Amino acid sequence: MIEERWTLAARGLRSAADFWSVRFVDERTDDHTVRNDVALPSRQVRERGAMVTAWAGAGAGYAATADLSAGGLQRALEIATARAQAGAARALIDHREIARPTQSGSYVSPNAHAALPSRREWIERLAHECAAAKVDARIVERVAGMHVTQSDQLYLTSDGVRIDQQFRFLMPSLCAVAHDDGDTQERTLNGHYGTLAQGGMEILARYGFDGAGTRVADEALQLLAAPNCPSGRRDLLLMPDQMMLQIHESIGHPLELDRILGDERNFAGWSFVKPEMFGHYQYGSALLNVTFDPDLREEAAAYAFDDDGSAASKQYLIRAGVLERPLGGALSQQRAGLPGVANSRAANWNRPPIDRMANLNIEPGDQSLDAMIAGIEHGILMKTNTSWSIDDHRNKFQFGCEFGQLIEQGKLTQVVKRPGYRGISASFWRGLSAVGDASTRGVFGTPMCGKGEPAQVIRVGHASPACVFSGVEVFGGA
Repeated sequence: MIEERWTLAARGLRSAADFWSVRFVDERTDDHTVRNDVALPSRQVRERGAMVTAWAGAGAGYAATADLSAGGLQRALEIATARAQAGAARALIDHREIARPTQSGSYVSPNAHAALPSRREWIERLAHECAAAKVDARIVERVAGMHVTQSDQLYLTSDGVRIDQQFRFLMPSLCAVAHDDGDTQERTLNGHYGTLAQGGMEILARYGFDGAGTRVADEALQLLAAPNCPSGRRDLLLMPDQMMLQIHESIGHPLELDRILGDERNFAGWSFVKPEMFGHYQYGSALLNVTFDPDLREEAAAYAFDDDGSAASKQYLIRAGVLERPLGGALSQQRAGLPGVANSRAANWNRPPIDRMANLNIEPGDQSLDAMIAGIEHGILMKTNTSWSIDDHRNKFQFGCEFGQLIEQGKLTQVVKRPGYRGISASFWRGLSAVGDASTRGVFGTPMCGKGEPAQVIRVGHASPACVFSGVEVFGGA
């Protein structure tokens, strides 16, 4: 729970800065894992601290501290103010032109305070699925895990703004590895690391965790017996747990505005997207509608305010295939003169906010899964990412999946292993030929998105229906 003593400690702060803010973070994480029927030591982590920001004239300064006493916060504010004053005369950005946060408010994850199992109960539940995956002697490794994080955050400003946000994240994971005659195949529940969502125990049901041990192991055995994925051009049906990665790498990162402005060039690359493209560039086919949607509360990166205090709301980034706006927070919007979204986000208390993906989603279309399959004469279905590679401009890519199934004359046929596909972002999305309806949509998330210097690893969410792309180059791994 958010501690009121933080408010009391911040109330007496004094500074010569024109504006200052304090962002408190208290985050607790518990990890539980069962591997091959053996419970591994549980891991517990707690991080607490605050980031202080000061604006003085044109300049801005930051200082982080783990000392949350009134004295510790005052010292951090003095450092941030001195840095802002020192840089004001040479500032590239005039912070006096950036709108200050004006709105107070709060946010709480769904079921954030509902009871969760004890450590013993988690281990028993994980052990059950781990044991259920032991369906054959060829299953050589079985791992079930649960990652639980509670993050309480409080944002206060010198203008009297107060924002309370409380998040709870669960990330169930399950994998089975099959080996026979020199071949090894892994099948997972929604990816090797699992998938992240906000909420309570309902997350396990949403992702089908209970009962998944047997199913995942059976699919690993199917892959052992399957032929390699063929090579050539086919229509490609991507399921939502692979669409997550496709959106992330070839829409999300290219549209981050600080990357477009060149800030990430020497670390994580930049983007093929240029500022002058917004408003007219045909990013995809007319079926492509992409939104920044912090209001989908069960998704991993739902929130009411970003870490600079900007109120968050749903916005279209791409509408009917046309590029409308980037993923840029208040600072980048001022730099570029472009509209953006409330996505200034920090990985923790000791990092300043930068432009990050949040809930980045493809809006559903009007086709059922059966209808999409029936409409494909020569194609392949792929699901669950296993590898990814994309160039420094987020344009040319090559992705591998865990599970593939051929589609011939409108019917699912042969299961194939090591399926992969490649393309170019600028043309791949223009080949989008069918978008599934709401019944095909999946909501997924990852805690593993890296960016920034110093590095920040952050939570990101992606919701998508199943989608069909025409004439994609597919291939099988060696």
